[in-house]
Amino acid sequence: MRGTHLLLTALLVGVLAGCTPASTSAPTSEAGFVSGDGTLKVLPVDQRKPAPEVVGKTLTGQIFDLAKLKGSVVVLNVWGSWCGPCRAEAPILEATYKELASKKVTFIGLNTRESPAPAQAFVRNFSITYPNISDPQSQLLLGFRGTLPPAAIPSTLVIDKQGRVAARIIGPVDSQTTLENLINDVVAQ
Repeated sequence: MRGTHLLLTALLVGVLAGCTPASTSAPTSEAGFVSGDGTLKVLPVDQRKPAPEVVGKTLTGQIFDLAKLKGSVVVLNVWGSWCGPCRAEAPILEATYKELASKKVTFIGLNTRESPAPAQAFVRNFSITYPNISDPQSQLLLGFRGTLPPAAIPSTLVIDKQGRVAARIIGPVDSQTTLENLINDVVAQ
């Protein structure tokens, strides 16, 4: 049991270390910020593992349940309002969401390490229209251990129609074309 707790603690520290604000009193500060490098990894179908249970309250108060989306491709973006690269990628994610709205593709944001108020302001400021879950203690994020976990903030996961983690981008999405091609490849499978 102690070993499990140590493993969970180590995983949480590793994920959260990916993007660290300088202080909680200055949520837009980027001092001390560490981000992923935009590395893209796609798993072969036979190596994919099921996404964990992701059930939470959205920033608008609705209940979101990832399991109800089997049969659809899901794009899950892990972000924080205090994260500079998250701000940079927000317009790309929103544009991609709108572009793929006619396909069976669902976008969900997973806001982590902050209370809902700054996250709601971020969503308003960037005119984000897809739902976002608040995960202030990173409990939902921890559920991805054992799959292809988000390893920095931001990270974007693509979950296939069978509910398995198919791909991951560590760091900001810097190209709508790259993201669309990745999603379309998973949709076509």
